Amino acid sequence: MLGCTACRRRSAHVCPDRPEDRSAANLCSCVAVMEGAGAGDGGGSGPPSPEPDGAAAAVLEFHEDEEIIEVLELNEGDPDPDDLASDMEDVDFADEPEDGEMGDEEWETEDEGVEEGAEPHDDSELTYAKHTASVFCVSLDPKESSLAVTGGEDDKACVWRISDGETLFECKGHKDSVTCAVFSYDSTMVATGDMSGLIKVWRVEDAQEVWSFEVADLEWLEWHPCAHVLLCGTADGNSWMWKIPSGECKTFQGPNCPATCGQFLPDGKRAVVGYEDGSVRIWDLKQGNALHVLKGSDAHSGPLTCVSSNSDGSLLLTGSVDCDTKMVNTASGKVVGVFRTESNVSKASKREEGEAETNSVESVGFCSALPLAAVGYLDGTLAIYDISAQVLRHRCQHESGIVQLLWEENSPVVYTCSLDGAVRLWDSRTGKMISEYCGHSAEILDFALNKDASIVVTASGDHKAKVFCVQRPDR
Repeated sequence: MLGCTACRRRSAHVCPDRPEDRSAANLCSCVAVMEGAGAGDGGGSGPPSPEPDGAAAAVLEFHEDEEIIEVLELNEGDPDPDDLASDMEDVDFADEPEDGEMGDEEWETEDEGVEEGAEPHDDSELTYAKHTASVFCVSLDPKESSLAVTGGEDDKACVWRISDGETLFECKGHKDSVTCAVFSYDSTMVATGDMSGLIKVWRVEDAQEVWSFEVADLEWLEWHPCAHVLLCGTADGNSWMWKIPSGECKTFQGPNCPATCGQFLPDGKRAVVGYEDGSVRIWDLKQGNALHVLKGSDAHSGPLTCVSSNSDGSLLLTGSVDCDTKMVNTASGKVVGVFRTESNVSKASKREEGEAETNSVESVGFCSALPLAAVGYLDGTLAIYDISAQVLRHRCQHESGIVQLLWEENSPVVYTCSLDGAVRLWDSRTGKMISEYCGHSAEILDFALNKDASIVVTASGDHKAKVFCVQRPDR
């Protein structure tokens, strides 16, 4: 904002007394008073012709509380700066504050930022603040999407209602940060797991613990898509599967390195697990053997960070710290595509003072409405690939690293959360951002989307979870 030396008002327009900023579209209202008299005769560009008192004001349009303080009469031609300054000394300003003070009413400006110490702009409908440390994970109950479970660095998980934030019960007894917290397919049970490997299952109806088990350091945990069966991966390379609550168990032994990511395939008969050595295994859950092993040239050159299947389980996406995303046919176990962008490859391989610049694939997913795949990178790139032609369609840049992405069901819209604390919606057809939702004062570490894509629940390093009602322009 600039203060006009002719009228001493703060204005969104630029004052002509600053010639470096003057343009035909940026004139302070005081200039209209001085030059407007000439406009009444047909709008010539020459100097104003004499008018009776008040005639100049009659042709002016004022906005809101604007008023003429004094009309300065300028000589023909360019005004002498010394003469103008002398005229300004005689202008009488009512109730002008003394000693340079602003007075009772401060000038209003349009570009005032958030004051230091003030809360950031918050688009959320509800904030859940019952955790006392960073919130690492969140899940919504798949049946009604009315309950959320969050786990955090405070060694506990909480089951709560997203409508009013009321805590139904706390999942206590963990010995370390709770990094996994998920509902069963029918929303009747909640499984929670901490970093040390203690896993507990709770019955939602009466908040009772019904089963627990302890494994090596836990990497990930998820429920079967249509049964009370749990699958997890651990730092010793094993994957474990249990029937709940009986506890019947199977183990799937991988290489001697952590099982860094994994999931059930949609048929419920197979599971895919990625490992720190870059290999991938597709397991037959009934027989307990590996149907396919991707290693050597088919494997990644760095640890796996994420895996995801398409809706029928025929294709997999695997992501790694090597910045490659591989597409795998689950029937043959063959790599049928590799997605990479030049900028991300160069960043992954760039050396500065002997160290690699940090970048990796953090999240991957297939679109169920179009033959597209999305890849989220730690450098903030969201890449949309055409899986038929295996080409990059769009690159959507975030200012901070992407933590996770989720596709809206049967829609070309993809959601991202990032380290800058915002959730964003992107149209994969155009690569344009649809909307953005803010409110956290720290990074978002996880988020969940309900079935009809109307609610997003986030977990953040600011010790809070938030509920956002997503406004879609096409609804």
